[in-house]
Amino acid sequence: MRATRPYSAVLVVALAVLSGASCRGNENHQPARYEVTARFPHDSSAYTQGLLYADGVLFESTGLNGRSDVRRVDLKSGRVLASRPLAANRFGEGLALLGGRLYQLTWKAGVAYTYDAATLAPRDSFNYPGEGWGLATDGTSLIMSDGSDSLRVLSPETFQVQRVVHVRDNGAPLYQINELEYVDGELFANVYQSNWVLRIDPATGDVRETIDFADLYPDRPAYAEVMNGIALAPDGKQLLLTGKYWPVMFQVRLRPFTRDSVRKVR
Repeated sequence: MRATRPYSAVLVVALAVLSGASCRGNENHQPARYEVTARFPHDSSAYTQGLLYADGVLFESTGLNGRSDVRRVDLKSGRVLASRPLAANRFGEGLALLGGRLYQLTWKAGVAYTYDAATLAPRDSFNYPGEGWGLATDGTSLIMSDGSDSLRVLSPETFQVQRVVHVRDNGAPLYQINELEYVDGELFANVYQSNWVLRIDPATGDVRETIDFADLYPDRPAYAEVMNGIALAPDGKQLLLTGKYWPVMFQVRLRPFTRDSVRKVR
């Protein structure tokens, strides 16, 4: 069975406004903010929850009870090089790599697992309150989303909360922040059940830009679910993007940012 999180009233409103912003952008004939530079095979049975690229390997966290794992993947072929399953009652979520250690969240179990990045050997675990959604690192701390408007900045040694940042667009809270990637001092974030990626100031939580990827995969098969999964590409400049059950991963280059390209969520 495919697990989906229910829509919240706030999410419905946010997506309606996002759609309106997209329509207004089309009416103004604004050029796409990105260009696709490569396509790679991706395991279409993977319910992608977390994604990152490091040391020549793609790391991925997948979800669903009884099917969750953490894996090392060859980017060019999509072949799974190694994997470590979670217990059947654990639903895998966000993934981050820091200091040679992978950190993997779970959705409702309130536990994060860590692994040796080279071997996927289990190391230790941490408990946390609430749900786990996305995870990233700024190179010092971990940054976690939980389905609310909050981003928790965590100690990688203890998983204790160091501070909390609230995501805001024009002062209004934005919920359902999902998969995260830290890129050049900013957080890139999927918005659950949408084709939008946010650029967030991690110090203030302010949304600097929303990028519309609705046209990224227009011919997606019926079984392919929501867009989810952001990683910095091997060149350290482009992005890797995919989704739950997507048979393909896209490498995209963002075009130069201008004020005219900004589309506000609210």
